[in-house]
This record gives sequence, C-alpha cells and structure tokens, in this order.
Amino acid sequence: MGRTMEWAARANHMGGIPRKMVIAAVGAFAKAVANVLNTTSVHNADTLLHLVRSRPPGVPLITVSNHMSTLDDPVMWGFRGFPTMDAKLARWVLAAEDICFKNSILSYFFRLGKCIPITRGGGIYQEHMNEALERLSDGAWLHTFPEGKVSQEDAPIRRLKWGTASLIVRAPVTPIVLPIIHHGLEEVMPENFLFGKRPPIPLFNKRVNIVVGEPIEFDLPNWRPMAISTSRDSSLSSIGWPSTSPCGLDEAARRCLYSSISDKIQTVMESLRKFGKSVLK
Repeated sequence: MGRTMEWAARANHMGGIPRKMVIAAVGAFAKAVANVLNTTSVHNADTLLHLVRSRPPGVPLITVSNHMSTLDDPVMWGFRGFPTMDAKLARWVLAAEDICFKNSILSYFFRLGKCIPITRGGGIYQEHMNEALERLSDGAWLHTFPEGKVSQEDAPIRRLKWGTASLIVRAPVTPIVLPIIHHGLEEVMPENFLFGKRPPIPLFNKRVNIVVGEPIEFDLPNWRPMAISTSRDSSLSSIGWPSTSPCGLDEAARRCLYSSISDKIQTVMESLRKFGKSVLK
C-alpha cells in the first residue's frame, strides 16, 4: 500500500497545527484515563523523563514494553508529570496497520499522532520499517511493543519479534533502549468484557502500575563478530532477507545478532516484570 499518508506525519504538515491538536487531545484523554478515571503509579519515572527531555543531541531513544491492551499507548504516557501533550516530545510508535489504518480518516488521525503503520507478518524489512529507521536517524524517540500483539494474561514475557532488534542494529547511532513494564491496563480495557468484545469506553476505578527500568547496554562492535562466529557454526536456512546490509553482515549473522539482542531485551523485561510484581505485593 506504500507509505500510508506519510505526508500527514511530517512536522511541517499545515504548519504543524493538526499534529499539535491531535497530540493535545489524545494527551488530555490519556491524562484523564490514567489520573482521573483510574489511579496510576510509576516507579523510576525520572529515568524516562530525563531521556525524553534531555538525552544527548542526535541520540535516538527506543522504549520497549509489554502489550496489555489496545489503550497501552497513549494511556501509559498519561501519568502525572509526563509531557503527554507536547507534540515535539511525543513518541513515534509502531502501530498495527490492520487496526489503526483501516480507512483514510483513521490513517490521517493516527499519522498526525506520530504512528507508523506496520503490517503484521510483513517481516522486519517491510517498507515502513525503513520509515521507523529514518525517525531514529533523526534522533527521535520510538516506542515498540516487541511481543507483537496484545496479551492480557499474567504470564512471562513472550519471545520477542526481531523488528526492534533490527532497528537497533541498523540505526546510524545506536539508540538508547529503555524497558518499561506495566500492569492494570488490561483491566481498563479488557479484550473480553461483554460478549467477547472490548468495552465501548475505558473502565474506571482501576489501578495501573508502571515500572521503568534502566537503559540496556548493547556493545554492538563486539556483538557483531560474535554473531558472525555463531552463524558459521549454525545450519540456518535462508529466508530471503535482502543480501545487502548496512551493518556489513550476511543473513545468517544478522539472524544470530537479532536473536541475541531480542533475547537480552526479553530477559531484562522479564526481570522487570518480576520486580514489578514484588513491589506491588
């Protein structure tokens, strides 16, 4: 389908006014759901606030979190003290094309809200992943849900998709990667509320808890030769990835590298999930 309404996602579209209006409206909604209708507490919020507001110039930020409901983004950014309604500081986010880009009206709205359409099953080298890479090249903040879909079960973090890892490797400047775990939004917007469907509006009087971790370090200059060495010892069959790579690795080595990065993120997220459960007792 091409880059769905990419022109609407540009900062200078109509002087930036439509974007500011959408971000302000969605931000106000997130604030209301997080703080008025429900109670939200955040552990280690200062780390997130610092990286959003004042990370080094040109250094991109990738936040990763579990995916508990269709309201995770934007409500998880609605906690007190967060600049939810600031269009310049607002995150870019990978959003499911089949949900958020069903028609031209939704596409325009979500584009103004700094959403990048991702086709489920389209692979990590689909066209819009290049757009996400461009935002990282600009030093922007990108949020991803690396599990790939909503899961409302109180269960360990599932095996992560490789899309986030590929962006970390392909970005010209290695992004700061910040893990976040949240719990409670599955009660605000349950998947099976009435006749197996979501409620028409967010539920209230729930408790939302957000745990912000510390940045995950990736020493890519050392990880790359390890991936090359590992790939030579494996018998991975080709799955048709592009033969050329800006990181100078063949397909087998890239697969090993993406797998290692994803495993690292998954391990950190699971530790954060367990920590969150312990502090909530």
